[in-house]
Amino acid sequence: MAVANDLQSTTVGADSIAWIKLSSVFLPLKTPISDAKVLTGRQKPLTEVAFLFAEIETKHGHSGIGFSYSKRAGGPGQYEHAKEIAHVLIGEDPNDIGKLWNKLCWAGASVGRSGLAVQAIAAFDVALWDLKAKRAGLPLAKLLGAHRDSVQCYNTSGGFLSSPIEEVLDNVEQSIAAGIGGIKIKVGQPDMAVDLKRVAAVHDRIGGRAAMMVDANQQWDRPSAMRFGRLMEPYNLTWIEEPLDAYDVEGHAALAARLDTPIATGEMLASVLEHIALIQNNSVDFIQPDAPRVGGITQFLKICALAEAKKLQLAPHFAMEIHLHLAAAYELEPWVEHFDWLDPLFNERLEIKGGRMLVPNRPGLGITLSAQAGHWTRGTAEFGKKP
Repeated sequence: MAVANDLQSTTVGADSIAWIKLSSVFLPLKTPISDAKVLTGRQKPLTEVAFLFAEIETKHGHSGIGFSYSKRAGGPGQYEHAKEIAHVLIGEDPNDIGKLWNKLCWAGASVGRSGLAVQAIAAFDVALWDLKAKRAGLPLAKLLGAHRDSVQCYNTSGGFLSSPIEEVLDNVEQSIAAGIGGIKIKVGQPDMAVDLKRVAAVHDRIGGRAAMMVDANQQWDRPSAMRFGRLMEPYNLTWIEEPLDAYDVEGHAALAARLDTPIATGEMLASVLEHIALIQNNSVDFIQPDAPRVGGITQFLKICALAEAKKLQLAPHFAMEIHLHLAAAYELEPWVEHFDWLDPLFNERLEIKGGRMLVPNRPGLGITLSAQAGHWTRGTAEFGKKP
């Protein structure tokens, strides 16, 4: 009988969520950042990134951490929505991640199933997956069923339009020296001739040492995107990213069908349903979902299943600390985006070697919050009782 009781006490479902802490953290950027949306007057330069962190602990002492984020407006809204719905997780089995996603969604159902509402859910969802992998003693990639121990990585942060071309070229050299395998630069300026000169200069500087991508941040109409795409064919780019409005499914499909250069998009979409439209209409060659934007890992995996069935390439947007693990578990060879912006928030660093980002062997996501993150915290809220 004693043996039976011991077995019962360790069965799946015996644990429950006891405590949750939410933190609103604002990460300042070293210099203001501009892409095409700034130069065309749609947005102001980016000076900080707002993060929503969720820390979850169970009555048996297991823990997980997750985050979502917002560039420009939206961060405080994510935090407030998360505070309203967090209580529904207290007492629940942390193993039931799909069930808990739905419960959080229904707690705020009147504000919809995309955008800010699901981005608030993402922080909880990522924390639950981190907890599950830590409890198993596995990196998240291994828990999900990794296809590889490293992922091709490319750099974006050195190619913004706010950087003069001389600085961009210096950043190319630094990135290649650091072992990064691809260089992406921003395009989409009001004068396309300026874009063409920058592309040519960067292509020449790379000299075949790394892959090259360009990103227009949704700034062209259909004729301009087609014209630019045709001019890019000799450069053998890995992809042209967001040439059109993020929701222009038909326009992206036309580009994908008529250009040799692959088309990439998806980062601005905020639900599985929106990605389904891109996938079903053959609008992309590289799908670029963002786990914090679509509602977390649970939703991201649904997109991956659909994308794999269509044999699409994967290149998740931003948040490499999460996406490295998810990309490692994707069937086809993916890319992951290298941004060092988030480094001050965490105690750990991801390793890059030979053009690839290495999956860490630490359990879960393999990240812990730094003391500096505490200094940038503008609000916290706790639920339940810390075990």
